[in-house]
Amino acid sequence: MNDPRRVLHPAAAALPSASALGAQPKAAVIGGGIAGLAAATSLAERGVAVRLYERQSYLGGRVGGWQDTLDDGTTVAMNRGFHAFFRQYYNLRGILSRIDPSLSMLSPLTDYPLVDALGRRDTFRGLPRTPPFNAMAFALRSPTFRVRDLIRLDARAAAPLAAVSVPGTYDELDDQDAESFLRDINFPDAARHLAFEVFSRSFFTRPAALSAAELATMFHIYFLGSSEGLVFDVATSNFDVALWNPLASYLERLGAHVHTGTAVDSVTATSQNSFIVTDGAGDENEVDGVVLATDVSALQSIVSSSESLGDPEWREKIHRMGTALPFVVQRLWLDRPVRGDRPAFLGTGGLPPLDNISVLERYEHEARDWCARTGGSVVELHAYSVDQDSPELRRALISRLHDLYPETVDATIVGEKTLCRNDCPRLAPGDFAQRPTVRTPHPGLALAGDGIRIDLPVALMERAATTGIAAANSLLAHFGVTGHDMYTVPVRGRSPVLRHLANRVERRVLR
Repeated sequence: MNDPRRVLHPAAAALPSASALGAQPKAAVIGGGIAGLAAATSLAERGVAVRLYERQSYLGGRVGGWQDTLDDGTTVAMNRGFHAFFRQYYNLRGILSRIDPSLSMLSPLTDYPLVDALGRRDTFRGLPRTPPFNAMAFALRSPTFRVRDLIRLDARAAAPLAAVSVPGTYDELDDQDAESFLRDINFPDAARHLAFEVFSRSFFTRPAALSAAELATMFHIYFLGSSEGLVFDVATSNFDVALWNPLASYLERLGAHVHTGTAVDSVTATSQNSFIVTDGAGDENEVDGVVLATDVSALQSIVSSSESLGDPEWREKIHRMGTALPFVVQRLWLDRPVRGDRPAFLGTGGLPPLDNISVLERYEHEARDWCARTGGSVVELHAYSVDQDSPELRRALISRLHDLYPETVDATIVGEKTLCRNDCPRLAPGDFAQRPTVRTPHPGLALAGDGIRIDLPVALMERAATTGIAAANSLLAHFGVTGHDMYTVPVRGRSPVLRHLANRVERRVLR
């Protein structure tokens, strides 16, 4: 945490630990992704008896990892694709620091170039860290964003980018889609397709289906709101090995019970302000608090089967949640290496269906070991917001790989694993106001996940971790125990100059 302007969100003071209570409270955390693990860790560290349920055989949710087998019988590491651990992910990194304060399981990725169909290439290497100089330096050297483009921007329409506030920006922009917003401010087409579309697809959606408020907040988090820089870290091993198995061991040392391969069917609120959690085998567990930290479809299924939970308005909010379009991850084990100067991660624009390429041996131990044994490469191709997986899509992805990395044309694919999932939350225009919050009609029930509303400038994995800690804090406050402090980037635009200019523009328009 190098940004001196990061914001502390302190927890309310109460008893230091549940051990000071007359009886130890019990809590069930349903969902073992980042949100659930953050909630379970935060509760267990305050002395709550925690039982964590995860329906998959592995932890981590959409950042989970597991072992798989190639057709030749070789055991390989597998996950759902590349994830970037940005330095401003304070709360997620804080959870991971429980297993290693030095975060040695993460390694910096010094650059992630972006390339478009015309061969233009943007890079984030060597940018100054301090806003707004980072954005200015990027614009000045970018082949897709020229100085004269700055002059042509509509200052009034672009003002929200400079004066982001949360949740105010959502009140102002959430009804507009990101594509229309960028068009309205005269953002240059080439830069929009390359830089902003690459970022919007981090939300597993296209700009036309993404809330403009999400895009503006994202621009604040990663560009104008933080001096942590745009360099990020990656896990040095598959996610199960590097992150979640050690965190599960930490939880168990705190007395928590971790149940993988165990789905929850329903949660029943009792008249004694407790809850009965019923799993798929019909086993029941009575607890004093519950955190629902599942994906959207599982949350909807549990609430639908739990008639005693919430009120009609709250249940309708759960029902109206949606998911983004499917995405495809195609991992290839090749019999020969890609060129040594290929980046670990390459984002693409205007090259459908391909959105990015990862070369796993550049950063992941398991892939590096396989390549050392075989002389090959492990390459991963991503396609976001697709209609469905198909043989045609897979062939098109490989064709794009051949175009961008011609040395792979003659390579033999000795192993292939393809995943198609559609469990990422929808962040469409108009969704924010109707999104359920961490707090629920029950003091002992909280929600967590990156599809849950929290009025802080966080996104993606950091939103999951932050809502997980906030959910635990909600239960801890209910028990009378102190919660955990949280940190974020500034909750509004950090540059007084840009805020002043934005406010002047707004006042001029109002006159």
